[in-house]
Amino acid sequence: MSKIIEQKKQVVDEIAEKFRNSKSAVLVDYRGLNVAEVTELRKQLREAGVDFKVYKNTMTRRATEQAELSELNEVLVGPTALAFHEEDAVAPAKILGSFAKEHESLEIKGGVVEGQVATLEQINELATLPNYEGLVSMFLSVLQAPIRNFAYATKAIADKKEEESA
Repeated sequence: MSKIIEQKKQVVDEIAEKFRNSKSAVLVDYRGLNVAEVTELRKQLREAGVDFKVYKNTMTRRATEQAELSELNEVLVGPTALAFHEEDAVAPAKILGSFAKEHESLEIKGGVVEGQVATLEQINELATLPNYEGLVSMFLSVLQAPIRNFAYATKAIADKKEEESA
């Protein structure tokens, strides 16, 4: 009997560690999805490096208390799957959000972002953000804009002076 309890404690510790080490975690209700849809969802998440697993709610509740995220306990009702990503805070929310739009059966319940419990609205907002590479690209284009505008202005002045001298 104690061996089983020890295994359960290890699972609770594993879940709590995932909550602590992940940039984001998203909790979803997957009822109503058929096997093919769940397989497709798991494939998309695996390709993005997202850890997606179903744990018992009682173990997840204990893990949330251990990780000081007990506000999540109210959404741990019914079948719940957890999606974790240690490096990208946007990936789980983005993939699950787009999948939920295509499949009404998938319901996002809540999540954790950077160690803080996030509301459903915050998770949906996170799902609309571009990924890390997209954000870096947008930032670089903002940095380049003044230099680009200066180059256009100097070229226009140079062209105007050329026309006047000709």
